[in-house]
Amino acid sequence: MRLERFPEIAPYDEGTLDVGDGHRIHWSVAGNPRGKPALVVHGGPGAGSSPGSRRLFDPELYRIVQFDQRGCGRSTPHASDPATDMALNTTAHLVADMERLRVSLGIDRWLLYGGSWGSTLILAYAEAHPERVTEIVVQAVTTTRRSEIAWLYEGVGRFFPEAHERFREGACGTPGLPRTPDAPDGRASGPGTPGAAGLRAPALHVPDLLRAYAALMEHPDPGVREKAAADWSAWEDAVLSGEGQGTPYSDRVDRAQLAFVRICSHYFSQGAFLEEGALIRDAGRLAGTPGFLVHGRADMGGPLVTAWELARAWPDAELHVVEGAGHLGGDETRRLVMAALARFAKA
Repeated sequence: MRLERFPEIAPYDEGTLDVGDGHRIHWSVAGNPRGKPALVVHGGPGAGSSPGSRRLFDPELYRIVQFDQRGCGRSTPHASDPATDMALNTTAHLVADMERLRVSLGIDRWLLYGGSWGSTLILAYAEAHPERVTEIVVQAVTTTRRSEIAWLYEGVGRFFPEAHERFREGACGTPGLPRTPDAPDGRASGPGTPGAAGLRAPALHVPDLLRAYAALMEHPDPGVREKAAADWSAWEDAVLSGEGQGTPYSDRVDRAQLAFVRICSHYFSQGAFLEEGALIRDAGRLAGTPGFLVHGRADMGGPLVTAWELARAWPDAELHVVEGAGHLGGDETRRLVMAALARFAKA
């Protein structure tokens, strides 16, 4: 079974698509023009597409479509520009953009592949348009429930208390947001609560913390935006620090990092504009659509329980748990994904 990625290939076609609201999304197509259509859905939100993702697909068998979601990559307007209106960037907008892209490329049905935030967007699209999806392959499964967001930006802080205190301190002093030692229900709001393991950062429960960062990313002072983006990225890297794969979030440079954090804080402070639990609740809509889920048992950013719950609710999904793997995966994760793509290429 193949473990190494396929050789690098360049797109044979690319362009931008007017999706309305003044937005144009950048897209590209690589591989075999007569191959099985597959859409790669990048993570983030706001990470932008990566040419390395198409190396998971056999270019002789697949027509590989990639696109940059609103506000990032080569799509315009770019979220690093403070003049870009974020109100026109929601999950519903992205689902509609994907469907417009499918129609514009003359594709009847396509396989969907992605991970992390990409899995959330894949599920939202597939549940809205199940008749347009042949198969789904996802790794690092998320559905971006508020409970998952709370884990990523507070709960997992119990394992990284120093980094989490720095992350919370980055939001201190944001105008118009409360700083209270307790959450509204009377429970301590998290690791930043006074007296919790010696941490001193003023307490904001998760929605307020994320709204604070979203507000900082709208600040007119570029220095304020840059510091907030750096603080957010440092926290994301801390969560992944046990995976030994460097600092992928802090390594983003300039406008890419600014766009990423602005989009992330915009989405996560508003529950990704999704009804809580809806993607798992409505997974029955995917009956008849084969799903291949790969998740690392040691994923600190997105615990396995989400993938497990989704697999139970989706009649045609199979879940593969990779022992010792984290959010970014590794050789075994890649092997499983490539095996699934090889299998589905012949379906």
